[in-house]
Amino acid sequence: MSILVRSIAWLLAAAVTFATLGPPGLRPHSDLGQDGEHALAFILVGLAFGLAYRRHRLSIAAASVVLIGALELMQFWAPGRHARLEDFLVDALTACVGFALAAAADWVMTRLRTNAALTSEGPAE
Repeated sequence: MSILVRSIAWLLAAAVTFATLGPPGLRPHSDLGQDGEHALAFILVGLAFGLAYRRHRLSIAAASVVLIGALELMQFWAPGRHARLEDFLVDALTACVGFALAAAADWVMTRLRTNAALTSEGPAE
């Protein structure tokens, strides 16, 4: 299962990189607006990486903020693209929200497993 989640995380990262640095005409557009599209993309990336790398979630989250900044700066050299502080802030914040959602999902799953284990043991004799 972790190989699948890690593959999805890296595919999402590649898609976001292409959408960020690729030709503007090939970037997907939706009714969410620019900030909404950024938020959705980076929440999904943060969630996927947060689930894929549970043991290193904090360091991966910190690295992702640095890489999001680098990705934004690389837009200075991408034709037809522009780097904006607002984009970096939205992207970094929503990626961190994705990591927090992954941590919350882990916490809930751990609680459910613990409760299920206690329930399945039954009364002591």
